[in-house]
Amino acid sequence: MDTAIIRTEKLEDHDKVHALLVDAFEQREDEARLVERIRRSEGFIPSLSIVAERDQDIVGHVLISKAKIMNGAEAHEVLALAPVAVHTDMQKQGIGAALIKEGLERSRALGYDLVLLIGHPTYYPRYGFKPARQFGIDLKQYEVPEEVFMVYELAPGELGKIKGELIYPAPFFE
Repeated sequence: MDTAIIRTEKLEDHDKVHALLVDAFEQREDEARLVERIRRSEGFIPSLSIVAERDQDIVGHVLISKAKIMNGAEAHEVLALAPVAVHTDMQKQGIGAALIKEGLERSRALGYDLVLLIGHPTYYPRYGFKPARQFGIDLKQYEVPEEVFMVYELAPGELGKIKGELIYPAPFFE
């Protein structure tokens, strides 16, 4: 990746991030609206909304926000990575990788144990994501194949301890 700056999103970036998300997701606004809803929610962590900037333009974005794993009445706060986007003209240059790695490092530094996502089964494993169900973490809110529901362990040993159902918060469904 050459000359992209990875930094925390600022308020003045919001319109550019919206345009980037529409571009990256084939002119659909679903992901851009999801980001807007998450920003207004209790699950929003400003330092985990990260952009890649090149020549004063936003060319990539990743958002990691709060979710929870429920095991009966027991709740464990975790993180959900969604979405990640790179401008169509800038893909395959390492920008997405830089954003994901930065997001995972920041998540670890904040003291979280796990990051979960629904994503491409050959892309995310290169960063250490593994199929979540094999570790006793289920997903019922979305019907997805086993290999696309993945987890990343931020704190060693947590995958063996935290079990239950991932619950995405309300902004994912509004």
